[in-house]
Amino acid sequence: MEIFDYDNVLLLPRKCRVDSRSECDTSVEFGGRRFHLPVVPANMKTVVDEPISQWLAANGYFYVMHRFDVDNVAYAKRMRDKGLFVSISSGVKPADFEVIDRLAAEGVGADYVTIDIAHGHAESVRRTIEHIKRKLPKTFVIAGNVGTPEAVIDLENWGADATKVGIGPGKVCITRLKTGFGTGGWQLSALKWCARVATKPIIADGGIRDHGDIAKSVRFGACMVMIGSLFAGHEESPGQTVEVDGRLYKEYYGSASDFNKGEYKHVEGKRILEPVKGRLADTLREMREDLQSSISYAGGTGLADVRRVNYVILGGDNAGEHLLM
Repeated sequence: MEIFDYDNVLLLPRKCRVDSRSECDTSVEFGGRRFHLPVVPANMKTVVDEPISQWLAANGYFYVMHRFDVDNVAYAKRMRDKGLFVSISSGVKPADFEVIDRLAAEGVGADYVTIDIAHGHAESVRRTIEHIKRKLPKTFVIAGNVGTPEAVIDLENWGADATKVGIGPGKVCITRLKTGFGTGGWQLSALKWCARVATKPIIADGGIRDHGDIAKSVRFGACMVMIGSLFAGHEESPGQTVEVDGRLYKEYYGSASDFNKGEYKHVEGKRILEPVKGRLADTLREMREDLQSSISYAGGTGLADVRRVNYVILGGDNAGEHLLM
């Protein structure tokens, strides 16, 4: 298989079919709802919180609330009271099963549940999918994270409605350094590899450094793209604000970091400082405009057209030889 990542692949333009880039439609259907963009902020404590999730849901964007120090049932009730869809995260432990039981028993339910563990190709994930489907049969279940076609096939067969692909490619992930495993450095190849066998939606999770990487993710099979660092550091973002040499930063740390765990045990994440970027709404607007431009370069009018473009792999002896449909 070809090994490449976002920074050494470029998509090739096709004849433009629109008079204005604003004509291009960036929306995506996911789990029975249509969203303005195929992007979702990572379900991390320094990226999303309750006010941000409410704003996203109310304004036509997909979200996944993180699972750390959150009463999911109370949170779901507050979202329901506001007339907003419920998208929560779950682990795979008995306490997580009890949350699903309560959501079912109290009639609150959830529209989306993301099973969120570092190594999602596991029997514990199979049991959790089965439990959610038994208790909340109408819920759209996202499972992950995985990095191989075998894992995607298993998760789909176990009942997952979508799979999340990415083992440690994120900016604050150190999985490959700590364990020797992962998709860091070849995340885009892993996405392509997994999407070839998928019959249900794929979420590309991690490794996104620029807005153009969203289009590349869609080209290689992603229906939705989960983004951490580009969504961290906004004025509204959770996390402590720090001043360094007169500049303001927001802390950003991985879910498997000791900062998130509260102890140094099985650590696979780190903490960094992200420059304060301004307002989240402005970043989402810019992402939409950039993705509209991507669609226009693809010679299309919607996201599906991006999947039909050719690409080249930069550098090395075989540069320019991968003009593949």
